[in-house]
Amino acid sequence: EVVVDFERLNEHAAAFQGYDVGFCCLGTTRAKAGVDGFIRVDRDYVAQAAELARAGGCKHFVLQSAHGANKRSKFLYLRVKGEVENLVQAVGFDHCTILQPAMLLCARQESRPAEWIAQQFFGLVARVFPTAYSVPVETVARAMVACVLQPGKGKVEVLENKAIHELGKA
Repeated sequence: EVVVDFERLNEHAAAFQGYDVGFCCLGTTRAKAGVDGFIRVDRDYVAQAAELARAGGCKHFVLQSAHGANKRSKFLYLRVKGEVENLVQAVGFDHCTILQPAMLLCARQESRPAEWIAQQFFGLVARVFPTAYSVPVETVARAMVACVLQPGKGKVEVLENKAIHELGKA
């Protein structure tokens, strides 16, 4: 484990050397970091980490993004996620896997009342439509590992929620 200062990430380039695979689940919220902080963490830090990983020899980069990510979205969250997907793809990894999960079902240590309500709702919906609107974080983690052990075809692979469920059970 290496602790890095993301504000001075270039000073930690050595921490990104010598790995064949990189996994990135970095993110924050606008409520926690403000608009500028959200963009810095979810786009700029992720893109810079991908560049350092590639320079350090990483061949396969696995990025957790979000369902509906689109660089042209009117919604800040989805726009930033779409922008970072494009930035990571442009780095030039031999293989890049982007996971676009829907609502992540997980227990959080911090209080997020609106997210808690949404998780309760989507947890119930998942009983009828298990792969449509949500996914447990454990399933996403298993899918991230599985996509490295059995890589898909092509240079860039985008996995949406249903594919994440399927791969996470493999």
